[in-house]
Amino acid sequence: MVFVYAALGLVILLLAGDALVKGAVNLALRVGIPAMIVSLTIVAFGTSAPELLISINAALDNAPGIALGNVVGSNTANVLLVLGIPALITVMHTSHFSSHKSYLVMIGGTLLFIALAFRGVFDWISGLILLAALALVLGDNLRDAWRHKRAGDLEEDLEDPEGADPDMAWWKILLFLALGLVGLPLGADLLVDSATEIAQMFGVPDTVIGLTLVALGTSLPELATTVMAAIRKQADVAIGNVIGSNMFNLLAIIGVASLIAPMEVDPAFLRLDLWVMLAASLLLIPFVFMGRDMGKGTGAVLSALYVGYIAMVFYV
Repeated sequence: MVFVYAALGLVILLLAGDALVKGAVNLALRVGIPAMIVSLTIVAFGTSAPELLISINAALDNAPGIALGNVVGSNTANVLLVLGIPALITVMHTSHFSSHKSYLVMIGGTLLFIALAFRGVFDWISGLILLAALALVLGDNLRDAWRHKRAGDLEEDLEDPEGADPDMAWWKILLFLALGLVGLPLGADLLVDSATEIAQMFGVPDTVIGLTLVALGTSLPELATTVMAAIRKQADVAIGNVIGSNMFNLLAIIGVASLIAPMEVDPAFLRLDLWVMLAASLLLIPFVFMGRDMGKGTGAVLSALYVGYIAMVFYV
């Protein structure tokens, strides 16, 4: 039954996160907040809400392995699996757009996270540093967005935030918000408790469960989004989704969770998992800077690397 409870917690988390995004987006638009700002802030934070609640709950439950493993494992899965599987389905023409700046920001955030991990604990100091970096990134994104808007070439997806419905009734907005605010902590508590019990049942560290079961589960929304983007020939959306998600995971989720409760870093992270996360991110260099497209061969290699990594986590 513990696996059923873990799956139920994950489903509640994903549905509640989606409800919160819809409610928050439409509330913000109703009170006059520009769609551009909604897209860059509320949607970005809202889609990361499940991971955030999991990390906070895990930190409070003294299960730092699940909190940190969720983020590190998700970032690794986002590159190797979330980009690998769509590439197996169809060629992603990543050479048709530029993501140099956002990619370098993601690498910078990854290096900052690794440097802080070597302090041995993510505490309030680490949290403030990560959130300060996030504020700088968001401020820069907003400046870029305003500049593009003045130039008249702001991308359509910024003008049409995810979940936006101009005709949504107030009662629906409040219902979505209520479902999200109630469902997120409920789902997070259920998933973290179940994951901890699974770890104890099989005699494996909670770090392993965080890196695998929890991380893979919370990467499912990104996988679904990226598969649909690849099918629609929107490679910019696919890789942009991964870069944005990875950046928020490191800076926002661990930043906030570190302020709630200190999280000790398992030495296993320092030996293997952080470096795998960094290496996976660096694998994107040919596609970001050299105009290479992602085809079936790339998808097969990325997916195989992820399977190999999961095997290492369990058996090494």
